[in-house]
Amino acid sequence: MKKYDIAIIGGGPAGIMAAIAASRTSNVILLEKNSSLGCKFLLTGGGRCNITNNKPIRELLTFFNNRNFLKHSFYSFTNDDLFSLFDFDFIEEDDNRIFPCSGNSGDVLDGLIECLENVVISYNFEVISISDDFVINDKLKADKIIIATGGITYPQTGCSSKNYFLTSQPVTDIKYGLSPLITKKDLSEIAGITLSDVVISYKKNKVKGNVLFSHVGLTGPGIINLSNEISELISYNLLENDPNLEFQISIDLCPDINREELNEKLIKDFQNKGKTKIKNYLKLLLTNNFITFFLNETGIDGETQLSRINKKTKNRLVENLKRFTFDIIGFNSNLAKITIGGVDLKYINSKTMESTLIPGLYFAGEILDLHGPTGGYNLKIAFSTGYLAGQSASKK
Repeated sequence: MKKYDIAIIGGGPAGIMAAIAASRTSNVILLEKNSSLGCKFLLTGGGRCNITNNKPIRELLTFFNNRNFLKHSFYSFTNDDLFSLFDFDFIEEDDNRIFPCSGNSGDVLDGLIECLENVVISYNFEVISISDDFVINDKLKADKIIIATGGITYPQTGCSSKNYFLTSQPVTDIKYGLSPLITKKDLSEIAGITLSDVVISYKKNKVKGNVLFSHVGLTGPGIINLSNEISELISYNLLENDPNLEFQISIDLCPDINREELNEKLIKDFQNKGKTKIKNYLKLLLTNNFITFFLNETGIDGETQLSRINKKTKNRLVENLKRFTFDIIGFNSNLAKITIGGVDLKYINSKTMESTLIPGLYFAGEILDLHGPTGGYNLKIAFSTGYLAGQSASKK
């Protein structure tokens, strides 16, 4: 039976980074279920690889609920440390998102793989069992093990709920994260339309961003980020069943003006522009190709002149401009980008990524109960926790 200092399970960004760090001083094997590394990684950033977010660490941490847990790993492996691994340049785009100048995630993956020259890589190796003395599949043994198998989204890339049960480590509820929403109403007629810089709300939670309509529902950065907060508030667990969920969200279509100011504006404009048809007037407030859908949903005839709109109809118009609702029947599981929940952080040492229950067992990346918004935040988690786990495990 072959023996290694460290066995790393999972060849995604966290596993690769753990292998890079650990192999500097230890004999390492990287076990990958697929025939190649980084299958899900290649999909990030729409194939362009939003490799990280370049905000200062102190500011970056404010975007995470578990900021205290992440602090040590973020400072242990910074963005500068990450960039130093590559012999090509990166570009910073809006909201401090970082991409390779080539716009090709494959270039980033190739650069990472080049750093694995001292690592034994075993492809098509699905881990089925880990014994108490760290024998894997009755085939190889390791002094220490790092589990970096990711979450449950994109199962075609090798992700599986089975990975949460490879050890006895406690696991929280598992949920969809960064997911489009499926609407009860068919939105085919407005598919492709984007609402820019609107405010989307679920109960008391609000997110400002773009909303994109698809044939089956809502997506876009605003929806994707709000989906995290929605998922956390709703009680369900994908390890038990696929939930049948129904809830409602609302969109403030005029977020730069409050309800009272909007009401006063409409009163004044309806008097001064009385002959203007409501469908033409709304071009001042809404995206043109969204107006017909909006009027149909609010039950207002677009041919009506402003002077003929009564107080009741005006109030309904104000209400819908400030709170346009959609009934949601679930998350679009096929397009969920990340997993919310995972290995319970209460039993992980944040300064080493080692289990406090099973000495010599480490975790990194998405399998942990860690997640962030879209924009490079989740890859930042993967790289930093992966590096810290590899570095810590390799210390004798």
